[in-house]
Amino acid sequence: MYIRPKEEHVWIRIVVFLCLWHWAASQLAYSISEEVNKGTVVGNLAKDLNINVRELENRDLRVVSSYSKTYLNVNLRSGNLLVEERIDREELCPQTIKCSLKLQAVLSNPMTAHRVEVNILDVNDNSPAFLESRYYLNISESSLTGERYLLPVAVDGDIGSNSVKTYKLSQNEHFSLDVQSGGEHGVSAELVLQKALDREKQSVINLILTAVDGGKPPRTGSLEIHVNVIDVNDNIPAFSKLLYKVRVKENATPGTLVIKLNATDLDEGMNSKILYSFIKRGNIDPSNIFDLNSETGEITVKGGLDYEETPAYEVRVQATDQGPVPRSAHAKLLIEIVDMNDNPPQISVTSLMTPIKEDAELGTIVALITVSDKDGGKNGVTSCKVVGSVPFKLKSNYKNDYSLVVDGPLDRETTSVYNVTITATDEGAPPLSSNKVITVHVSDVNDNAPNLWRLLLMCMSKKTVQQAQ
Repeated sequence: MYIRPKEEHVWIRIVVFLCLWHWAASQLAYSISEEVNKGTVVGNLAKDLNINVRELENRDLRVVSSYSKTYLNVNLRSGNLLVEERIDREELCPQTIKCSLKLQAVLSNPMTAHRVEVNILDVNDNSPAFLESRYYLNISESSLTGERYLLPVAVDGDIGSNSVKTYKLSQNEHFSLDVQSGGEHGVSAELVLQKALDREKQSVINLILTAVDGGKPPRTGSLEIHVNVIDVNDNIPAFSKLLYKVRVKENATPGTLVIKLNATDLDEGMNSKILYSFIKRGNIDPSNIFDLNSETGEITVKGGLDYEETPAYEVRVQATDQGPVPRSAHAKLLIEIVDMNDNPPQISVTSLMTPIKEDAELGTIVALITVSDKDGGKNGVTSCKVVGSVPFKLKSNYKNDYSLVVDGPLDRETTSVYNVTITATDEGAPPLSSNKVITVHVSDVNDNAPNLWRLLLMCMSKKTVQQAQ
């Protein structure tokens, strides 16, 4: 008999059995369908416990349970066990075969407790449903007839005969459906290719898969299946060059275009759609320095370039088609970083001999100086000179090494300290330069005789003082 969940008077199958439980306990068992209306009678506790209805109030008959909701209650006038709240079997006992409410009917004077178990019967109140509304299959046109493709399964909150029992497939000329029972999900289905596919005639085949449960009447749920017929990928992408060479300035701003790669594929559809990518080799990852647009093949500057750190990059690039089994081609890209005059010369004093005696000979070394420039080519070629009129000059030792030497007479009594300014300039366009000030102290030597007139005046002053005393 089919049980309608919302009928006012529900057919209830009651199984009652009474047994002893120590000295004052028994167990009652009832069965009721889920989703019945509030007030539906589950059973008569007074009758099944063999208690006079008139004694129920005095004995304070109560139904107690550990559930958060009060699903069932007792009418003390009639002794009937009634539905108090909506019972949803799938909410109460998800994915379980047996579902029941376990309660206790408690009486006072004397105190007795009786176990009550209400079995909740499933009704077909849930339709089969697929987790997704659409399912996509990519099948090559070279696939052989008889090949199988496993399809998603539908889920049904109901159990037993009300769960999914079979699947149906919409009418088409290429596929049939093989429905299999058993397994983890109960019933599953597979597409079976019956007729060879031809992408040029039909590139997309749309099917409807319908899941049917065993309820009376049955409920259904459907899934759209989109079969993409894939072109056979029998051509490899080809770059326009196997070796690309390009130059980019080291002061190029982020986003500056370096080069646009070009590769083609003779296939059609996804087999000819090319995506470009860098190939990481060893510890060098080009994506840290350059951006590559995977669709257009444009390579742009990403990070700061520095000729002094890396004058050139050897980058491997890849073009990959998007066929079911992708095919790839490779090319080499040499990126030369063009040096810019962005580093001024650096002047370093490696040794300073100070103070220097005022009677030092011409050519005496005062300091050792080294000039360096991080730039390359003419941008790194430097010249160095002493600025102003001082009794010193620079003498070139080797390439960028110089000696500051005495180039004129020194006189401590005239000048005891010299601030010697040295300027280094590179040959960049425009040139960059830097200055360095070297402080040279001149020490005294006994190169002056006593002044006779001064001595005479000093003696006369002493004699005048003695006479006054």
